[in-house]
Amino acid sequence: MSLLVVVLISAGCVGVAYLAYGPILARWLQLDNSRPVPSATLRDDVDFVPTEPNLLLSQHFSAIAAAGPIVGPIIAGYMFGWLPALLWILVGSIFIGGVHDMTALVASIRHKARSIAEVVREHMNHRSYLLFLAFVWIPLVYIIVAFTDVTAGAFYGKQTLENGEIVSGGGIATSSLLYLALPIVMGLLLKSGVIGINLATAIFLPLVGVSIVVGQWMPLDIEGWLQVDAAGAKRFWNIALLVYCVVASVLPMWLLLQPRGHLGGYFLYAALLAGAIGVMFGGFTSQYPMWTDKPLIAFDATTIAVFPMLFITIACGACSGFHSIIASGTTSKQLRCETDAKPIAYGAMLLEALVAVISLCCLMKLAPDSPLLASKSPQPNLIYAQGLGSFVTILGVPATVGVSFGLMAFTTFVYDTLDVCTRLGRYILQELTGLHGQVGRWLGTILTAAVPMIFLIWEPMNAKGEPAWKTYWNLFGASNQLLAALTLVGVTVWLWRTYRGVWVFLAVGVPGVFMWVMSMWALLRSVWPLVQTIQAGNFAAETAFGNPVSWVATILSVLGAWIFLEAILALAGNDPKAAEPRVALA
Repeated sequence: MSLLVVVLISAGCVGVAYLAYGPILARWLQLDNSRPVPSATLRDDVDFVPTEPNLLLSQHFSAIAAAGPIVGPIIAGYMFGWLPALLWILVGSIFIGGVHDMTALVASIRHKARSIAEVVREHMNHRSYLLFLAFVWIPLVYIIVAFTDVTAGAFYGKQTLENGEIVSGGGIATSSLLYLALPIVMGLLLKSGVIGINLATAIFLPLVGVSIVVGQWMPLDIEGWLQVDAAGAKRFWNIALLVYCVVASVLPMWLLLQPRGHLGGYFLYAALLAGAIGVMFGGFTSQYPMWTDKPLIAFDATTIAVFPMLFITIACGACSGFHSIIASGTTSKQLRCETDAKPIAYGAMLLEALVAVISLCCLMKLAPDSPLLASKSPQPNLIYAQGLGSFVTILGVPATVGVSFGLMAFTTFVYDTLDVCTRLGRYILQELTGLHGQVGRWLGTILTAAVPMIFLIWEPMNAKGEPAWKTYWNLFGASNQLLAALTLVGVTVWLWRTYRGVWVFLAVGVPGVFMWVMSMWALLRSVWPLVQTIQAGNFAAETAFGNPVSWVATILSVLGAWIFLEAILALAGNDPKAAEPRVALA
């Protein structure tokens, strides 16, 4: 099948969804610009800042996208074939992920930009609030682990392209550092009032392109400088990225997060546009199978089947609980007015679906015997980069620059997510401990980054020789999707108590239950090896206690089941706000 047909059908589906289903959601949620929003009522110009929608959309899009819409679709397409992956991306983003993101953002702004955990506390109970906070913090840690490790893998070694040209990982590292420096300068200039946002964009966006080219001229060759092997170089970059997370997450938003999100958003739009142009005019067709030999469903713990693994392998791009943390953690504090929620939350989710489709196309154009797929654990960042590189060569861009552009697009997604995750992890620890001020800020940030560092230094490769991100990806996916399910369930309680509309269960409740079943199913698969070990009475460190995945999956399963039960009890029990007037929408 022509990749052009795939992209056009996908773009048509999300376009119709935005124009048709988006306004229905806005009407059900009664978005009203006369209602004050937290960015105005709580404005402090640090965290609470009314932000123009074009700037906020870029920032929000950069933060939610991360590596998920690249890694997930490529892995899922590789395992199950491109058709199941494509169907889940489209159906999931329109009817589950987009609903999740939009309702989470609106729930937050209606509760003074507080987190979803705070919404749960108000409409369920304090116990549910503590459980939710604990649950949220664990996926944040694994998001940092997975995305740090997969990004570090792009900063060392060399990639030989089909035409024989070399792309240096050290060059990508140089480009990334330059990319991080540019927003800081831009933020200082914007804060001082020397230039406005339009002029800043016109100056600094081309400089991002310059950094891509310059990077290959001045590579940061950590392997040569420190005289270490590939594993040592990767460990170095893992540590460096986590140090960056600590520093970036305590800086004021105007200094790094907002300008980088703005530049990153345009950069990602460019990546999306480049991919679309390449697909449209490159004449590429699908060579990878539509279906693979994986079964549709399997109940044992070892067989990889479409149900439930497809739905936790593709998270970002279809549905992601991480988006609710971004929506209620940073975006809700900057939303200028309520009606901006539709383009920024629902619209960004649909844009991310298109990113996932382009990523899937990078796999689809490969034959099953491609060298990029020769390994038992293909590297999604390289598949994406070389795919995007081949797309942009249609525009006359040299192959090395095109692949560097693809890898930079990949890392651009990740940077926003890494420091936002660290910042949000700090918020959660501060809420749990009550530590605020400079001490609470630094302590919460360091603790949030220290746990991922332990995992990454402890065992950068698993027993099968796979990288750490591969070890933890299924756990990240399952916990992330369970977070989405619990967010939808919590929002369902709030919406039912607010509107008493049947639409609440159809639009929000049913997607929440579906995601809960798929996620719990996947988590229990990870728990089963631990059960077998205990049954056998084998408590050797390398089996029972040497596998953190099973233990964390057990904790998450218990928390997920407990919170779900609390939500059912809240819906069935007495409503503490029953005396308040309600607005019923059928």
